[in-house]
Amino acid sequence: MVKNSSISAIYKQQQIEENRGSVEFQILSFTKKIRRLTSHLELYKKDYSSQRGLRKILGKRQRLLSYLSKKNPISYKELINQLGIRELKTR
Repeated sequence: MVKNSSISAIYKQQQIEENRGSVEFQILSFTKKIRRLTSHLELYKKDYSSQRGLRKILGKRQRLLSYLSKKNPISYKELINQLGIRELKTR
């Protein structure tokens, strides 16, 4: 069962990567950049230009996530779980 879910997650990510203009792909690429910049800033704490760039990318990703949550809540929840970005609130 775990193998099937991981295969479906990989397949879903491949579908996202095929459509490079989609909101999901943009969020995925911003997340990769954020992780790369975060690891860079752990080594170089005084790289203020990179800190500014990271804040700008975080803002862009947050706006896209907000748009996606309003436009397609199901896709939003799946993407959040897939990327492990934030905890979903349960009511």
